[in-house]
Amino acid sequence: MRLRRPTFSALRRFDGKKLIRSLSFRLMFFFVLVSGGVLGAAGYISYKETLENIDEFFDTYQMALGRLLAAADWSSVSQHTQKVTDRLIEGIENADDDDDAVGFAVFTPQGDMIFHDNENGKYIHFSDNIGSFSNEHIRDEDDPWRLVRLKSADGKYLIAVGQEIEYREDLAMDIVEEFMLPWVTGFAFLLLAIVGLTYIEFRPLKKLARQIKRRQADDLTPISTEKAPVEVLPLLKAMNHIFGKIEALLGRERSFISDSAHELRTPLTALKIQLEIAQMAKDDEQLHTQTLDKLAKGLERAEHLVEQLLALSRLEANNGHYDNQEILNWPDIIQQLIDEYTPNAAKKDIRFIKRISSGQAPFSTGNHILAAMLLRNLIDNAVKYSPTGATVTVLTGDGELAVINSGAKVDEPVLQRLSERFFRPAGQKETGSGLGLAIVERIAGIYNCRLDFANTAEGFKAAIKKS
Repeated sequence: MRLRRPTFSALRRFDGKKLIRSLSFRLMFFFVLVSGGVLGAAGYISYKETLENIDEFFDTYQMALGRLLAAADWSSVSQHTQKVTDRLIEGIENADDDDDAVGFAVFTPQGDMIFHDNENGKYIHFSDNIGSFSNEHIRDEDDPWRLVRLKSADGKYLIAVGQEIEYREDLAMDIVEEFMLPWVTGFAFLLLAIVGLTYIEFRPLKKLARQIKRRQADDLTPISTEKAPVEVLPLLKAMNHIFGKIEALLGRERSFISDSAHELRTPLTALKIQLEIAQMAKDDEQLHTQTLDKLAKGLERAEHLVEQLLALSRLEANNGHYDNQEILNWPDIIQQLIDEYTPNAAKKDIRFIKRISSGQAPFSTGNHILAAMLLRNLIDNAVKYSPTGATVTVLTGDGELAVINSGAKVDEPVLQRLSERFFRPAGQKETGSGLGLAIVERIAGIYNCRLDFANTAEGFKAAIKKS
């Protein structure tokens, strides 16, 4: 019983589906299948070719024996001659080993048998089918014989020579077996060699799997490809590429969380201070009212910051996959946003100009909400940072979507950092989160576009162009 338990345990652990999914098993299976098919086909063809050659050889042999017997003088043959020749053969060692190799009989024209080989020839029956080969049954056996009949040289006798067909088939099979045995033996050794070689060559993959399994969750360093097989190299490069993307994503997320916490701390501190002032100024109605107004504006700024953070977070989480692909009517979107920002712009005496040029926008299909968010942030920045009496031009066509605010200019070093998260140039009086242009750049990237900044003769220009 002790010997059976490990056996049953091993059977329970056996997973046939896992074995079928094994690449090495399938390679071995198909190798054996194809090689076995090739060997089987080769053996069958060899057997047929060998049997055909044996048939030709023994047919020629039967004809030669028949001609030899036909040239003999059978007129003096008697029963005594038959008995004497039978006793002569009995004295020869191994004379009856191949009793199915050949048999013959001599008949008179009346069908009387006057001589035979004392083995199978005595069972051959008389027939006047002379001059051609035929397959017939002799005795009560199921195995057919191949017979040929000839007349003697003097025309007085009929000679019949035959051979069992199974003997020829057995001989052909023996020859094929002798021929195929070295090949089958070689195939067996080759199969063992391939199994061993496959096991050795697949060890690096198992080693790689163990290395990846032992890795820490935050270990995203590239996998070494120095000694990797050529066939596995594309997989390793793809994994390293994914590791790089994940590391960059985690880095952005960590930076985003850190920067968000830092940016939220300032307005929350200011709100706390205003709340304390409002609590202490209960008796001073004017101070209390001013403090509440500042508190309301602070809450509005904090709300705007949270909305921007949530928008950017959603953009990062979706990773650019948006199923909603609508045809974008940019003139209508531009007009709607101009109407939305006209009241705020009027406070600073800012005038809007809409310019629709010929040609396509940088992208003409996409998510309508994202497209509006992109343009809204550009217009919001233009209105917020334009001087009093400026002109904000919103244009589309000729492969770009742009917003130009006159009277504004940005220093060249600052231009390179405008789309960074939470970046705000020094000396800004306007409140903001520093996320608007980062959101614009992220949405532009979703549609394979880029965000460019430039100081032009018309003013500061922020343009979306095809990458």
